[in-house]
Amino acid sequence: MAINNFWIFSLTFQLLLLLHVSSESSLITDDASRRPTKFLEYAKSPEVFDWMVGIRRKLHENPELGFEEFETSTLIRSELDLMGVKYKYPVAVTGVVGYVGTGEPPFVALRADMDALPMQEDVEWEHKSKVPGKMHACGHDGHVAMLLGAAKILKEHHQDLQGTVVLIFQPAEEVFAGAKKMIEAGALKHVEAIFGIHLTNQVPLGKTASRAGSLLAGSGFFEAVITGKGGHAAIPHHTIDPVIAASSVVLSLQHLVSRETDPLDSKVVTVSKLHGGNAFNVIPDSITIGGTLRAFSGFSQLQERIKEVITKQATVNRCNASVNLKPNGKEPVPPTVNNMNLYKQFKNLVRDLLGEDSFVEVSPIMGGEDFSYFAEAIPGHFSFLGMQDETKRYASPHSSLYTVNEDALPYGAAIHASMAVRYLEDKASKGSDSPKDEL
Repeated sequence: MAINNFWIFSLTFQLLLLLHVSSESSLITDDASRRPTKFLEYAKSPEVFDWMVGIRRKLHENPELGFEEFETSTLIRSELDLMGVKYKYPVAVTGVVGYVGTGEPPFVALRADMDALPMQEDVEWEHKSKVPGKMHACGHDGHVAMLLGAAKILKEHHQDLQGTVVLIFQPAEEVFAGAKKMIEAGALKHVEAIFGIHLTNQVPLGKTASRAGSLLAGSGFFEAVITGKGGHAAIPHHTIDPVIAASSVVLSLQHLVSRETDPLDSKVVTVSKLHGGNAFNVIPDSITIGGTLRAFSGFSQLQERIKEVITKQATVNRCNASVNLKPNGKEPVPPTVNNMNLYKQFKNLVRDLLGEDSFVEVSPIMGGEDFSYFAEAIPGHFSFLGMQDETKRYASPHSSLYTVNEDALPYGAAIHASMAVRYLEDKASKGSDSPKDEL
């Protein structure tokens, strides 16, 4: 009888132990599944929201162009110092790279660009740009605020990190391909994946947009000086007219898309600048033209054909032409291609966080982004965060009337932080072969 009681007691104890472990496991799972929601609630709290808005407005009042973001990086470093987040500076002149987590593999990166545009702001409000001819007209001030918000969330929940989150505050996205310089400076050391978010007025507030594969086109610029021999307009036969040569060039460049490109392969060649001459009755010595090219494939070949068309059409018209594919230091950028696995992770994450209808599948976009350099070097995912409000109208990027819907900032911060945590959890469960090294 005593033996039977012992076995009954033993089995009961084991059953209670299993129930306890199962209950604990369920709580852990439930907590993990609710984490993105907690992150969003934290980001929406008045204290954190007002702090992000304050950062964004400070940056907006003091815009800085590419590789000139010294005050911007000072503000970023000051906030990271207050959080106790380690960082490296300078990286690629003005860039900042922060680190949150264990300092060991796996490593995942979050990126925000921080440069402004050479534009005069036409929005009259309390925090209008204080710098004449410079404006945050593409939301980069909001991007910085969101990534700092993510840093705060991640630091507050550092015990949940099963690896290291790398915070990349990148200079010079707009013109000089700062991402390329950041990679050359070692910003992606040991990093296995990277995520980027861009605000958009084309998607409603609280929704996101992305796609697998090619999202943004490769983007480049060209400028050409076509030189002939000027003279009086009444005796054109004594001149070598560069105006006629430039006209032939402009028309011939359009044939690169209409007659040399597969109709199912999107490309754009646009001549958007043409300068030359100062008088009605004088043929100038030279004409300067310039423009942009966009392509998802065959980008370098298209560059070469543009160069060839310009020089040979100039020759046909007895002129000379010099072509610059990096005018004023403007770097071409390759297409932005989203990694399929990261795309699936992102899509699932935002649906968990914001609901089933929170994700919008977008068509490829002809705009360019130097995040493409990161996504070429390692698996990457770039997405758009909606900020459109039915009660207001938000201007398109690069408009002097551009504004940011600051209600979008908590969403960006929470998505950034949640993606990093989820990626690290998934990677840690599968194992990571990244080398250990001192940050």
